[in-house]
Amino acid sequence: MHKKIAALQIAVLFLFLWPTRTIAEVLPTIPVGLDAYRQWERWPYQRIGARAYMRSTYDRAGGNETADASHFLYQERDDFNVALDVEGKGVLYFVRTNHWHGSPWHYEVDGDDFIVQETTTADPTKKLDHSVFIPEDLFPNPLTWTYSITKGADLMWVPISFEKSFRLAYSRTFYGTGYYIYHHYLEGAPLSQPVETWKRLPPDPEVLELLNRAGTDIAPKPGTEEGEKVGIQEVSGSVTLNSKSSSTLIELEDAPSTIRAIKISVPREKATAFGKGKIRMTWDGSEHSSVEAPIDLFFGAGTLHNRDNKEYLVKSLPVNIRFDDEKVILACYFPMPFHKSAKIELVGPESERVEDIGWSVRYQPYEDPANQVGYFHATYVDHATPELHKDLVFLDTSLVEGGGDWSGSFIGTSFIFSDRAVLNTLEGDPRFFFDDSQTPQAYGTGTEEWGGGGDYWGGLNMTLPLAGHPVGVRKPEDAKSEEDLIQSAYRFLLADLMPFGKRALIRFEHGGHNDSKEHYRSVTYWYGVNAPSLVMTDELNVGDPASEKDHDYDSPDASDSYNLTSRYEWGVDEGFSPVTQTGRTTTSHSEFTLELIPENEGVLLRRTLDYQYPNQRAMVHVESENGEWVEAGVWYLAGSNTCYHSYPKGEGGGELAPSSPVVQTSNRRFRDDEFLVPRHLTKGRDSVRFRIEFTPVERPLLPGGEIPELAWSEFNYKCYCLILPTFEVN
Repeated sequence: MHKKIAALQIAVLFLFLWPTRTIAEVLPTIPVGLDAYRQWERWPYQRIGARAYMRSTYDRAGGNETADASHFLYQERDDFNVALDVEGKGVLYFVRTNHWHGSPWHYEVDGDDFIVQETTTADPTKKLDHSVFIPEDLFPNPLTWTYSITKGADLMWVPISFEKSFRLAYSRTFYGTGYYIYHHYLEGAPLSQPVETWKRLPPDPEVLELLNRAGTDIAPKPGTEEGEKVGIQEVSGSVTLNSKSSSTLIELEDAPSTIRAIKISVPREKATAFGKGKIRMTWDGSEHSSVEAPIDLFFGAGTLHNRDNKEYLVKSLPVNIRFDDEKVILACYFPMPFHKSAKIELVGPESERVEDIGWSVRYQPYEDPANQVGYFHATYVDHATPELHKDLVFLDTSLVEGGGDWSGSFIGTSFIFSDRAVLNTLEGDPRFFFDDSQTPQAYGTGTEEWGGGGDYWGGLNMTLPLAGHPVGVRKPEDAKSEEDLIQSAYRFLLADLMPFGKRALIRFEHGGHNDSKEHYRSVTYWYGVNAPSLVMTDELNVGDPASEKDHDYDSPDASDSYNLTSRYEWGVDEGFSPVTQTGRTTTSHSEFTLELIPENEGVLLRRTLDYQYPNQRAMVHVESENGEWVEAGVWYLAGSNTCYHSYPKGEGGGELAPSSPVVQTSNRRFRDDEFLVPRHLTKGRDSVRFRIEFTPVERPLLPGGEIPELAWSEFNYKCYCLILPTFEVN
């Protein structure tokens, strides 16, 4: 056993103070599909055994070609242009396209093709005043929204479950922008319901009702049957806030509990000034506050200036900002568990005293083990001087609140992207990295798309349950005050939240080539505890003789080791330098042994690969304790660093034109990819031998094209054990 790994195992084993139990007793249940909405109060719970990914039609060169539109993995025919192709057990939770572009869309679930359309599809040269997804009963509002409301995007939050595979393909390629969020699940993870092939049934009316209640009080209330059932209590009061001074709203020691609602009201004429103050929250006496953010941005808007005298600036599910004749009322419904104490404070704005601040807090007992949930966080960053060719870092959990390893879930952002009404900065892409992967598990097509928009929301404001552009004028000359120039957006993740086991790194480009100088300010919402649920226990460096010997690596048909100097997908070339690694390829199989923690609840296997080889697919086997090979599942990564771009325009081009593929090969050959190994194959074992058997996919990039060289490439394997985080309450 490696000394370094042995020491790590001993340290982690020391943390396990509870006896071995069944997975149902140890790990919290993961709400799956529509249950994620029905059980929205479980937002804070750890999702151990779920992994989230966001794929898109992004420009593979790291730039902004045709606004990141129409870059496809492969084509099967002119009306089947594949943008997403995954294997395994999972749920597609979100799809965003620019307007109706690409419709009719193919949703191929477990090999069965289903056509999804939008009413503009019949004549895509004409916009409609009202459009919907078809069939509407399967894709109803408010789980879907079209460009006629968003002024630029079609948004779909209907969960589509699949047992073995899912593909999404576009029939038309003009302006085919899209990004898609899906989850994969560990076999044997404690799910709220089995993941089965999508049954093509209308969504539960209860879920539609919940989303339609966005902007209202959705938390349990005292005096109601629901409130009595969960033991809701409420406290309230009022304070005066002096400039730059702090005032404590509440210090709760009735614990363990979960805060279910926070409401604050201030006189309407003081709204803008009050929004420039801060809200601060501290859990269990920590020396670090987990929330310290501008009040306006925390509640979803870049300013509380209400230019157009709207009732709502923000009408979202977890937070809202509502105006009546006399007051502005701010509300937050994110569940916030704590175990000993909770302290909520307000800090006054720089230059004004604010009187007559009313507040109330509702909370209920928390009855589950402390390590099943994460603390609520809202991390604020002022990006005053964006660095050329470098992403803005909205959140790096390894650096906040004392640093270290954190496990939990990324659940959203509220951010100002300009205070000069400059909208083209939105061409920057989101890139999210989890658990030290060098490849973003989430790569989007632009910041406005992340905020539920398209065409910069048509320059208009929009507020939906989970996405919006609440403030900001269409162009600078429309401004009547400096507050009108502030542009902000929000995006909340519920069913499509993104779990992590040791680190979350949330990055955004500023401008299409990281070249914008706009003044961003961001609040990133997340749940987490300062303890890992993923622990790396071993690492194999393929091509390194000592490492191969140490891990008993064997691959009879492997190539000679080779050095590759290339890039990961991090943006434009100017932003980062190539790296060199050593690896091999194989056309048969590889075997190797990796060390584990016996108390694991499953394993995440991460591989660094050469993405030059397309559609790398393998069957993963684990050697049982009696020496037999047991199937663990299919490991598949669609596409390669060669794709095609199809954006028919000019004479003979446009909405109804056939595809016009242009093959492109990027200089980004390095990629990290992940596979979840079932718990029943790893639990109780201190090492496991893996067999990765290459199963080639003989598919050309374009119909009638040549089959490129096929191989399984491997440079590095890292083994991470899933555990329930162990931490001490202060």
